[in-house]
Amino acid sequence: MDNIFINTLRGKECQRPPVWFMRQAGRVLPHYQELREQYSFSELISTPDLAAKVTLMPVTDLGVDAAILFSDILTIPMAMGMEIEWTERGPKFTHPLVSYQQPLKHLNIQPERLSFVYNAIDKVVEQSKIPLIGFCGAPLTTLCYMLQGTSTKPTFNETKRFFYEHKEETKQLIELVTELSIEYAIKQIEHGIDAFQLFETHAGLIPTDMYMELFMPAVCKITNAVRSKGIPLIFFPKGLGSGLKYITPDVCDFVSIDWQTSLKDARQMVHPEVGLQGNIDPHLLFAPQREIIHTLEDYKLFFQKHPNWIVNLGHGVLADTPLENLNFVVDWIKNTKWK
Repeated sequence: MDNIFINTLRGKECQRPPVWFMRQAGRVLPHYQELREQYSFSELISTPDLAAKVTLMPVTDLGVDAAILFSDILTIPMAMGMEIEWTERGPKFTHPLVSYQQPLKHLNIQPERLSFVYNAIDKVVEQSKIPLIGFCGAPLTTLCYMLQGTSTKPTFNETKRFFYEHKEETKQLIELVTELSIEYAIKQIEHGIDAFQLFETHAGLIPTDMYMELFMPAVCKITNAVRSKGIPLIFFPKGLGSGLKYITPDVCDFVSIDWQTSLKDARQMVHPEVGLQGNIDPHLLFAPQREIIHTLEDYKLFFQKHPNWIVNLGHGVLADTPLENLNFVVDWIKNTKWK
């Protein structure tokens, strides 16, 4: 595929950086809000025609260089037999694993429950030639929700306590999540995705040494499985901080940087053969456009020295982000002379 996003991921130097946004498919798009008045979030992700429609919305409404599948990282827990209620305040597990004495016995792995995702990919591929990013949650982040059951307590104290109190059970859970995630990723590839992103939203939850011991081997199992199929991979370890020094070409092709770490510092820590993505503070999109330009000019200087960079945010698009500013950023990136 001759596309600026795929070319950049594969190490080809382009005249400008590609641009897409995490959480671009939804939230601030008027067409998405219209659908949400008719359908629940659960209906949108589980109905292939609707999921495909939302996936492609940012391509037409924002002009981004890639689409990311409209789904959720909690599809893996669902396929492991966990019941989820999708509330207006976010997902809520009926029976989080920390509520059981022997959590492993309460899992019932059913890979076939993921078929709606593959059907959605088929629909997107039928309708568009734009690069499609598949994804799943990395094991730590997935287990945070499986163990504690809700995202309303972002410190995940119960999850962290479980890791320390039940290390062997933690390892067994990591293995189960990892194996299903690999099957899930490979199936996405078979159905036509062009790139893959592994979301480790809570990489900063535990000490770096603990992350490297317990979770990085599982991350590498997933990333190696994806890359062995010829699919470029982006790893997003939000909050990893100084642990970025461990990100080498053995881990991923590109690593997505949160806004807490400057691109300059990240470039010094991350292996030079690994590209960078992101780092823009999502809150910048609320600023006056003259201030947005000022920040983007700094990124342009960075790109001139380090062209293996993809424009993205340091996390997802925030609710109530002005749509005109998202459009402004995409247009500025596409119309600016970067070199």
